Amino acid sequence: MVDWLAGNRVRGTSAERTTSAGFNDVVSISGGWKELARTTLGSAGTSISVASLPDKRYYKILYDGKTITSAYEHAIRLNNDSGSNYAIRRENNGGTDATLTSQTSMPLITTSSGSDFGVGYISNLSSKEKLCIFDEVEERTGVANAPFRQNTVGKWANTSNAIDRIDIIRSAGAGSIDTGSELVILGWDPADTHTTNFWEELASVSGDGSSTTLSSGTITAKKYLWTQLYSDATSNAVMRFNSDTGTNYARRGSVNGASDFTVTSATGLSNLPSSNEAFGNAFIINNASNEKLVISNAIDQNTAGAGNAPTRKEEVDKWTNTSSQITNISWTKTGNWSSNAILKVWGSD
Repeated sequence: MVDWLAGNRVRGTSAERTTSAGFNDVVSISGGWKELARTTLGSAGTSISVASLPDKRYYKILYDGKTITSAYEHAIRLNNDSGSNYAIRRENNGGTDATLTSQTSMPLITTSSGSDFGVGYISNLSSKEKLCIFDEVEERTGVANAPFRQNTVGKWANTSNAIDRIDIIRSAGAGSIDTGSELVILGWDPADTHTTNFWEELASVSGDGSSTTLSSGTITAKKYLWTQLYSDATSNAVMRFNSDTGTNYARRGSVNGASDFTVTSATGLSNLPSSNEAFGNAFIINNASNEKLVISNAIDQNTAGAGNAPTRKEEVDKWTNTSSQITNISWTKTGNWSSNAILKVWGSD
């Protein structure tokens, strides 16, 4: 069945959307990210595990950590290997890099206030060390408090086995991984041809040259959201959820590796770097009863030409609404959005 949506967008079943297509086409991509396994905790504990994973060249991790009452550090462990076979490099809130070697796991963020959300990627070639990239945001409850962020790269020094199990463990502290916390593992391999993709396209909207707001329209409420924005002019661009213009947003980030800035009690989010041609990518955890947490990375071309380095921006954000899910994403800026601008939103539960 095919449904026609607002803006002449078309939505069908995965069986009807099996063709690879361009950035602005509403189709399923054959062989995209597929959910391999997930575990949701029915009671608080010290670990959350997914096992019996098929051998995929790449894994994507989504971690939804619920509110806790006592601080604890958590970490990634692979194939239940507790030997001193891990090494990491990480930074907190844009600070100086810290390195940890010969570890029994790959330490992540120390959770101390509110829920947290993490997105990670692992390269999984059995004959090579397994390389991991993980970005995480912690809520730090309330609009007067900017969220906390951590960027981690790590490796598991095993060069003889593919990954078949991934755990998030409590590596330090007395707190527990709370009830309802969830670990989702997605997989991708060059040989994959399935069409049961994890990400469903919810919106694809282009500018019309006559409006200062670019809106997804009403989208289906999903627990996990992924959104991208491209524009050739982004002057003072602000992202909002559900048309909320109140002082209900807070953010933390860094431009070109500089010390972190923080903005609290804001009327929107601004995770694009500047006012030139820009492209941004963001993941959102969208639980109705928790503050909505965002992890984003963006690039601005800066002055055109190969003689000018682009601008980069890393940011974590939150929308402090704790009563409803995001069902609309919009961007408003100075000047109209050109026809080159495009907002994409995908989601999954």
